[in-house]
Amino acid sequence: MPSLKPITITAATTLSRNVHANAIVNVNSTTGRAITLPAATGTGDVYTLYFVSTVSSGSHTVVRAGSDVIIGAVGLTTDIAGTTMPAASTTATITMNGSTTGGVIGSMLRLTDAISGKWMLEGNLICTGTEATPFS
Repeated sequence: MPSLKPITITAATTLSRNVHANAIVNVNSTTGRAITLPAATGTGDVYTLYFVSTVSSGSHTVVRAGSDVIIGAVGLTTDIAGTTMPAASTTATITMNGSTTGGVIGSMLRLTDAISGKWMLEGNLICTGTEATPFS
């Protein structure tokens, strides 16, 4: 059983069930980092990513494993208005650039291993400028 204590990562990381599942993963890097999800198999495990510093060089990416898809929606906001952005049914990557697509300190993503091949997404991305899709 993984620890439920928060875990801090500062480098590119492939998340694993034994280390990162059901814990808060604090992403603490101002340089863009790739975070790779494990294969979705329907375990119900939750991976919560909390961005504790603003990315200012490159972009943070959250990438699926294999041909998995990330399905759901996130709120993106620079102010009280904000917007909600759904992921396409083919989304493979979430990219946060520290500006229009999120990645500003306080951004949060929660990904649940809902069913084989599919990740359930929810979260809030803090942006600067005009909000833009983080999904591809």
